[in-house]
Amino acid sequence: MPEWLKDAVFYEIYPQSFNDSNGDGIGDIPGIIEALNYISDLGVSALWINPCFDSPFLDAGYDIRDYKKVAPRYGTNEDLILLFKEAHRRGIKVLLDLVPGHTSDQHPWFLESKKAEKNIYSDRYVWTSHAFEGIKDHPYISGMSERAGAYMLNFFASQPALNYGWLNRTEKWMSAADSPEAAATREAMKDVMRFWLDKGCDGFRVDMADSLVKNDDANKSATAAIWRNVREMLDKEYPEAAMVSEWSNPQQAINGGGFHMDFYLDHVGNGYNTLLRDYEKGGEDNSFFLSKGHGDIMRFLDDYLPKYNATKDRGYISMFTCNHDTPRPARTLSVPELKLFYAFLMTMPGVPFVYYGDEIGMRYLDVKTKEGGYQRTGSRTPMQWNHKDNYGFSSAAKEDLYLPMDESEDAPVVFDQVSAPDSLYRCLRRFIHFRRNNRDLWADIPLEILYAEKEKLPFVYRRGSLIMAVNPSLEEQSVHLSGASKLRRMEMIGKIRTEEDILYMEPQSFVILQ
Repeated sequence: MPEWLKDAVFYEIYPQSFNDSNGDGIGDIPGIIEALNYISDLGVSALWINPCFDSPFLDAGYDIRDYKKVAPRYGTNEDLILLFKEAHRRGIKVLLDLVPGHTSDQHPWFLESKKAEKNIYSDRYVWTSHAFEGIKDHPYISGMSERAGAYMLNFFASQPALNYGWLNRTEKWMSAADSPEAAATREAMKDVMRFWLDKGCDGFRVDMADSLVKNDDANKSATAAIWRNVREMLDKEYPEAAMVSEWSNPQQAINGGGFHMDFYLDHVGNGYNTLLRDYEKGGEDNSFFLSKGHGDIMRFLDDYLPKYNATKDRGYISMFTCNHDTPRPARTLSVPELKLFYAFLMTMPGVPFVYYGDEIGMRYLDVKTKEGGYQRTGSRTPMQWNHKDNYGFSSAAKEDLYLPMDESEDAPVVFDQVSAPDSLYRCLRRFIHFRRNNRDLWADIPLEILYAEKEKLPFVYRRGSLIMAVNPSLEEQSVHLSGASKLRRMEMIGKIRTEEDILYMEPQSFVILQ
């Protein structure tokens, strides 16, 4: 396990929307380098950069045409290597996005695989025996190549599925999960990882990590075996490299697959979803951090604690403010509500992730789909830096920007919030720095629940010598806390008071006590 993960706080960058250095309307790697001092000052210690590789961009870069080449719109391989160096000089690690399950249909591997003549890439993708044989329960395309077969898709029509085999084989054309062709695909992906690790990359976020072996069992045992093999390679060759999975099943991803971290994704009805996006089923919003939501912390804990307890000695659950697939939290939460959530996020176990722009409360925008984003596009709009043209994101003409920007008069910008003592940015920055400077809040320090009851507040928990309490409601709440009046107030949002063994919390308050 890489030691640096213990105090890590990550910052996710959607490269096309972060900072445009050359005025073409699209963010780029030199733009990220320009912003490294800002990132460092925020207090984060690591970056996750969404796919920056060569692509036709039918799925915003998740359709990769060349794993070993930076997309020209973002710069060059040399630019990315310089980013690694400049980030490391500031004590910042960099994870790249690994997409192991599929490529673009323009990838050279696939162009060779489509050919009728047998070659070394013929079995790199999932193909049936002939053009009129489909793939039951899976999307596929036929009649688009000289090869007599239908090929499987992972999702979009431009994304043919790479072949990692099938656990339960029902047709002759299905490769076994332990077949030579499945092993060749795995080794090809390890070769991609080595290529970037050797150039200074510090690890990978793995896209759709649970979807490699087809017809896998309920425990994803065959897919997990692939990742254990990859973890063995990392432990031997790159012991400080880290991997975080898009899996949202830590027992499978961490215990089974050997990932260092697993994302607690925003799946409707799970514990994370109940904290701030409980509106996704429709009807009344009962999110815990919504002040009027009547949220119940037990809905979170009943889902989270079994996952946490099953994996806490082997890896970390990662919660995030948002990501490129998720509505920004400011869609429904006010600044006071966001402050409480950010304080909670920075005081829980595991490794937290902040999505670019969430530190200033950027809004989810109703914009037209771009590069396969659809409803996700509203969370991918350009960073709002200052009050210059295009909020300082780009010198391009407005119509040439990658996506439209927030035109509201009160649109949040970095420039305003960096210097405003009570801003959302300053609040998050304070809690990030507090977390990283206090060993009791690092990823591996155990969580103890001191007070949590169904439909009652506040929520009180301990980590090491620190006690945290949160009251997201609009009413004062109180709780019995032994020796409350003798505890020192380390950090606070809102107001509290103590009387002997009673902690009183005013509306919308958070406190760290010691």
